[in-house]
Amino acid sequence: MKYSLLVASLLVGASFNAVADEAKILSAHEEVTINAPAAKVWSTVSNFNDLGAWHPAIKKTEIVTGTNNKVGAERLLTLQDGGTIKEKLLAYSAKKQTFKYSIIEGVLPVTSYASTVTVKAQGKDKTLVVWQGSFKRKDLATMPATGQDDETAVKTMTSVYRGGLDNLKKISE
Repeated sequence: MKYSLLVASLLVGASFNAVADEAKILSAHEEVTINAPAAKVWSTVSNFNDLGAWHPAIKKTEIVTGTNNKVGAERLLTLQDGGTIKEKLLAYSAKKQTFKYSIIEGVLPVTSYASTVTVKAQGKDKTLVVWQGSFKRKDLATMPATGQDDETAVKTMTSVYRGGLDNLKKISE
């Protein structure tokens, strides 16, 4: 009987630890309204090989695998501070003015990351740009390292999106 209780308590404890070790899926969502035609905004955003054209944190973008704006293309982003991020294009529609990509590796505190950028006309000379993503924090431990927790992951990605969208508005209007 004592053995059965011991085994049961160990199994229950193991179940709780397994759940605690699995980080939850987080998300970030930012948008901006730009006083410019959607076609103009899309022409800036749509080039997978030139994120630096509108995001101030990007020093250089280069396609390292595949063909620009084709599903499967991989780009290497070099940040202003020298850090790098490798991303893969998962979906691309010029007609719907949207694309989806994932982060393969990089300096951001996230993993299992996928994001979508969408440009939507809101009339003749007004455009809504939506940038949203889902991810997990990079440190999946029950007690993540300082700066690797859920809050930091969400704040970082929100800041990345906001910085890009604010600059896109500035250069498009």
